[in-house]
Amino acid sequence: MILTEQATQRILVLDPRRRVWDEEADSSVVRWEFSPMRHAGYEDLDPEYSWVYPSESKVRRHQGHTYVLTTASFGFVAVVHYPSGKRYWGAAIGPGDDLFNPHSAEILPDGNVAVACSTGAVVRLYAASQGPRASRYAEVELKGAHGLHWDGAREVLWAIGDDELVTYEVGGSRARPSLRQLSSVGLPVGTPGKTPGGHDLFPVAGRSGASGASGRSGWSGRSGGSGRLWVTTNASVFQYDIGSGAFVQDFAGREEIVRKSVKAVGDDPRTGQVVTTVPEGGLEETWWTRKVSVHRPRGAYELVGGGIYKARWFLPR
Repeated sequence: MILTEQATQRILVLDPRRRVWDEEADSSVVRWEFSPMRHAGYEDLDPEYSWVYPSESKVRRHQGHTYVLTTASFGFVAVVHYPSGKRYWGAAIGPGDDLFNPHSAEILPDGNVAVACSTGAVVRLYAASQGPRASRYAEVELKGAHGLHWDGAREVLWAIGDDELVTYEVGGSRARPSLRQLSSVGLPVGTPGKTPGGHDLFPVAGRSGASGASGRSGWSGRSGGSGRLWVTTNASVFQYDIGSGAFVQDFAGREEIVRKSVKAVGDDPRTGQVVTTVPEGGLEETWWTRKVSVHRPRGAYELVGGGIYKARWFLPR
């Protein structure tokens, strides 16, 4: 399992066989960790100022290599080689404050990298294929941009904002990319008169999400013709059925998965087990938790002394 640990400002890969992760008692619970403060090659990104509140950690495969994509609220974004920690690409978007607030990232097949900036209300596509410090980008506006997913079957970039789920066509060249919006669908409204507050966007790993399915349908790692996306809002959790264009809640375990303020959600195609994170009270920040919930069957992990924001299964795709 990989998670953003904000109390110590690290990305952690933790042993899923342990239900309590107590690093002081047993350091072996940490399988891997990343902080640009502790790795060479990120100095130009001012991590002392930009690496505050890491907000994304997801695993991707690109050209035979495994990478961890990560962002932080005060401007940091990078694609990090796993397990070496070396930099594939990185940028500091307004380092030192949350005026842009990079919230998620995605690597495309051509090696370029998209970034969703929630406070900045933009989606950027960087020409990261041109080198680790490439700075050229295309930009489109998206209010409250929070999540991204590259759909290899349809060759579109999905993004979620405060009010809508959109797709973009990627054009131009690797060195000079462009983005053009193709579609938009409004998110389900939780409270009349209030913004839905779109948050997490992640591919459903298989039909394991549907009622009665086995969870062993053979995940290709990309949204297919009848694919679905996990979508969370301030009020609820949905799956978006791409084929029908509908937000649904017909997935197994919905009675415990569907709740407000879910910061991250995803399923394991091998087991059908779903992981979520939801803030808990009494911690230093209102969006932190020390617990990672799992569903089907229900359970939980605990990070002693932690401040978790998102947690995901470690599933390169």
